[in-house]
Amino acid sequence: MNVFDRYAPFIQDYIYRSGWQALRGVQNAAGEAIFGTEDNVLLTASTASGKTEAAFFPILTLLEEDPPRSVGVLYIAPLKALINDQFGRLTELCEEAGIPVTRWHGDVAQSQKRKLLKKPRGILQITPESLESLLLNKYMEIPSLFGDLRFIVIDEIHSLLRGDRGMQTFCLIQRLCRAAGCRPRRVGLSATIGEPEAAGKFLAAGSGRPTVIPACEGGKEVWRLSMEHFFSTPPQADQGKEDLPPSPPEEAPTDQAPAAADPGLGYIFQHTRGKKCLIFTNSREECEAVCQSLRQYCEANHEPDRFLIHHGNLSASYRESAEEEMKDDGSLLSVCATATLELGIDIGRLERAFQIDAPFTVSGFLQRMGRTGRRGDPSEMWFVMREDHPEPRAMLPDLIPWYLIQGIALVQLYLEERFVEPPRTGRLPFSLLYHQTMSTLGSCGEMTPGELASRVLTLSCFHRISQEDYRVLLRHLVDIDHVNVTENGGLILGLSGERVVNNYKFYAVFQENVEYSVRAGSEELGTIVKPPPVGDKIAIAGRVWAVDEVDHQKREVWCTLVKGNIPAYFGDVAGDIHTRILERMYQVLREDKSYPYLRKQAQGRLADARRSFWGAGMEGKPLIHLGGNMWALFPWLGSYAFLALERFLKLRCGKRLGLRGLSPCRPYYLQFTMQVGEEEFYRILGEEAAVEFDPLELLYPKEVPVFEKYDEFVPPELVRKGFAWGVLDLAGMKERVLNWSRLPSLPPASLQEPKKP
Repeated sequence: MNVFDRYAPFIQDYIYRSGWQALRGVQNAAGEAIFGTEDNVLLTASTASGKTEAAFFPILTLLEEDPPRSVGVLYIAPLKALINDQFGRLTELCEEAGIPVTRWHGDVAQSQKRKLLKKPRGILQITPESLESLLLNKYMEIPSLFGDLRFIVIDEIHSLLRGDRGMQTFCLIQRLCRAAGCRPRRVGLSATIGEPEAAGKFLAAGSGRPTVIPACEGGKEVWRLSMEHFFSTPPQADQGKEDLPPSPPEEAPTDQAPAAADPGLGYIFQHTRGKKCLIFTNSREECEAVCQSLRQYCEANHEPDRFLIHHGNLSASYRESAEEEMKDDGSLLSVCATATLELGIDIGRLERAFQIDAPFTVSGFLQRMGRTGRRGDPSEMWFVMREDHPEPRAMLPDLIPWYLIQGIALVQLYLEERFVEPPRTGRLPFSLLYHQTMSTLGSCGEMTPGELASRVLTLSCFHRISQEDYRVLLRHLVDIDHVNVTENGGLILGLSGERVVNNYKFYAVFQENVEYSVRAGSEELGTIVKPPPVGDKIAIAGRVWAVDEVDHQKREVWCTLVKGNIPAYFGDVAGDIHTRILERMYQVLREDKSYPYLRKQAQGRLADARRSFWGAGMEGKPLIHLGGNMWALFPWLGSYAFLALERFLKLRCGKRLGLRGLSPCRPYYLQFTMQVGEEEFYRILGEEAAVEFDPLELLYPKEVPVFEKYDEFVPPELVRKGFAWGVLDLAGMKERVLNWSRLPSLPPASLQEPKKP
């Protein structure tokens, strides 16, 4: 098929105006799949390869040839920033054909939404949370809005493959299609899919169509990659080491950080001046702290502030200002950001990205790297690993630079195996089941228990949940007044349930803290949790503010800008680290290999870590004696298998081992004291793992591990079951433990001949 000739004339004109000489591989492949089949399509191609245009060129062609009688394309994206970015591009593309593009999320004016409801046409761009709100509050409008829906495009689909938010998105798609009586094709877009076949099944679930995954010629990826390590105080790790391999070349610094600057942040400060950069952190707190420090360095050098900030707790005005500044190709500002700028947003000609410490996932690393290197330049990322010097009497686990090793493992896994985290399946999402039950009752009104079950339990993500478990949930919801039984035996929302459903925070299934709006005069700065008392200070928007007034009823904080430097707090965020990453970290420590992207100090720190690894006899041995009755266990397991092991040691093996004071550093190691020796430890663990036992035995007698947002409204027995059977990776943990029990008997670490890396 000649895909270009098949495009509508207005698409061909757009391509000519853009100066393109030829279609890219992904555009040809997508055109053949969308024009040539009636199937769902999963497009996996590198960042900035033109996936959005590849999907929309053929979709818009089909819409122009046969205009739909309602919204024709529903575009779902995980971030408002991504919708805002794509809105401009799609509007320009659709302008000539007169196809309207509408944004629908919390920052969009009601007038735009009313316009679409009045005359449903074109493309609707929406987040999962706003789609939930639409189904709940405008249920009677769904047939007219989507009755002739042809396509659902899900952007950055990889971000929806491992948690409740992704399953919520696919529940909403199924509910919408049933309510509207439509059967649209689904098109998933992502640059970072680990197991395309599994992702294709996830995309297709409940659609009644197979998924086509066209092969795309992506061309050769070229990276500029650098990884450096900094201790917070001298000496640095390369001092006194003359035998290290040469570092990759580095340009001369364009600026000088103040003498007392944090060495890692000083390095970032020196290499961002006169350039447009992104500085990624792993938390909002760290994002605020880094931005505060870099702005103070500007002030100390008597130069203009050149740092912006972007994270989910900032107000829309702050976020959108940062996005617009970065889109300006003449801008030489840098943005300190979290994952809010990780996904798919084209913010102009970025020269490089910095990553402070290692991200949790290979997918996150690739997405952050992919923000740079657009418009023909190679992708460029500089890792900056920071830590304090270990204490003089520090034990073995504290001698390993975990973030440095994790960063190397992430890079090597992708380079060597093209590994990216696969979809997370096999869960029992009871929290989401509660949420979708309440949402369905809220939108549809009274239903018999059978009708409700037929609407909710048949959603594809609940296929592992039994009818009996659903009966247990419904009885519990009646008991706690979230659901009431009518005289006719029907079910409706109860008063307590209405209070939950009518709160705007109901639309999201991810965990949120109670947030307070922060204001300074007429300016809204964003939100925080745990506001301090009046007179104390808070950090937000990269600056420090004195608290003038706290209104707990309205959840508002009023403040005034002051100078200073304090930590921020927005609530805890847990990392989901895959077992393959931990296994590759072990290999990094044991292999005698240098990595071309490591700079001098990182090489020196890695050499020290490898000496500690070999000197302690960690090769082939997960259990290391630290002296006396103290031991450290290095299981090299991902987050959920590590959690299962922690509980297995305490609850199944604790008495036999004489275990005391178990202290985990998840998911890297566990420290504890015990009364048995090494061989007996392996034997006891092997015997206990070989016995078939109920995963519920890894919970404490009265424990109800509230893990997801709505677990508090789920019957305790279902919360326990969901955690034991759906969260803990018991199979992964057992396999590792049984392998340990087959280890050859080794002499104590102190008697082994240390090996040289």
